[in-house]
Amino acid sequence: MTLMVLTELGIKDIWVKAMTPEHGAIAQRIGAHHVIYPEADMGARVAHLITGRLIDFIEFEDGFGIAKIQAPPETHHHTLAESHVRSRFGVTVVGVKRANEDFQHALPATRILPADLLIVSGPTRKIEVFAAGEKKSKRS
Repeated sequence: MTLMVLTELGIKDIWVKAMTPEHGAIAQRIGAHHVIYPEADMGARVAHLITGRLIDFIEFEDGFGIAKIQAPPETHHHTLAESHVRSRFGVTVVGVKRANEDFQHALPATRILPADLLIVSGPTRKIEVFAAGEKKSKRS
């Protein structure tokens, strides 16, 4: 009912929380401009966090994600250029957070230490493989 009133009033940017895809489709037909599914989104996020080495995770609709992970063993004591993360795993290390130091943007010369936290972006499945320390290549 509230959505119908907002639509009739000509509100230009209406956000609606939906519980199911059907509920969301109905809301859009009535006039919602944005439909969010917070329970489903949080469930998916928590699933990523408890099934692997991901510390934090954000996934976008197109299968692309950004994650905070513990540095996998194959990166320890190597620069990003030496470990070939992008070519081997298909992900990009965006930044590094080292204990008691400020966040630093990742560069090819950035050396990764075992206790480092990495901010990584890329396809969701490839982030999961990289975070798990699985020895797979970009073509997997």
